[in-house]
Amino acid sequence: MYAPRRPEAVTPVAADVAIVAVKAYDTLGAIDTLRRALPEGSDAAILCPQNGVGNEERLAAAFGADRILAAALTVPVEIGDDGTVSAAMRGGIALAPVGSLAHNWLVAAFERTAIPVKVGSDYRALKWSKLALNVMANASCAILDVPPSRLVESERLFELELRAVRETRAVMAKMGVAAVDLPRYPVRALFAVASLPVAAARLVLARRIAGARGSKPPSLVLDLRAGRGRSEVDVLSGSVAAAGRAAGVATPVNTAFARVLGDIAATPQLWAKYRERPAALLAEVAAEDLRFNVWPPGV
Repeated sequence: MYAPRRPEAVTPVAADVAIVAVKAYDTLGAIDTLRRALPEGSDAAILCPQNGVGNEERLAAAFGADRILAAALTVPVEIGDDGTVSAAMRGGIALAPVGSLAHNWLVAAFERTAIPVKVGSDYRALKWSKLALNVMANASCAILDVPPSRLVESERLFELELRAVRETRAVMAKMGVAAVDLPRYPVRALFAVASLPVAAARLVLARRIAGARGSKPPSLVLDLRAGRGRSEVDVLSGSVAAAGRAAGVATPVNTAFARVLGDIAATPQLWAKYRERPAALLAEVAAEDLRFNVWPPGV
């Protein structure tokens, strides 16, 4: 189903499925739209392919867990200068129910398309595994305003990416959330490579990062450039930091990423301090290292 952006323009519509594809910071607004758009008594399934964690829980609280189907989309999508959207002919979609209903009819509908489909039973594993992919070469690119290909050129910046992934893996392990592989993206292999020394991991991952994203701006960069005043970093690195605090896991890199990027989104003038200035970001991480008692800082 499609719903207009203005709440007053929403009219009830019969639908079998609603897809919530807004940015995470617009999820509450989407819930209000869905409440207006879906007639009373509707049992329409609600598909959530959003990045980050926490969106499914908000939707489940509003509509019931049995109606929610979590999704992780790994098809790269680009938006041209003219606003046209194009999808790469690679990747796929992974699905997992939030409640007890499997939504097999919807899974079957996807399986009839050309998109590779993977079905899981643990939606948290699905969404946290996608988050692990989104954490890498995203927040740091936004803070520094550089493409992912630039990160792999610097060993110190690449080390931050490895540490962000290691923190995510540690938080998941403490919460008892397993990593699962997603279409085209073997998340478990990523976690294994992240355990290697920086130089070795860089040899393995550099080409893949540059090839997968290259000069394409990550989503968090686009948020800043659009001047929206907010960012999805709260449901990405911010979620890792929050879960780490709750679980007693040190997350200095993700904490620094979330804090700095949040400050830039709220106060765009701060961006000048960090744009193409790696030393400024490294200093922020070192400060978090000291706060988390990680010694020596930056390691």
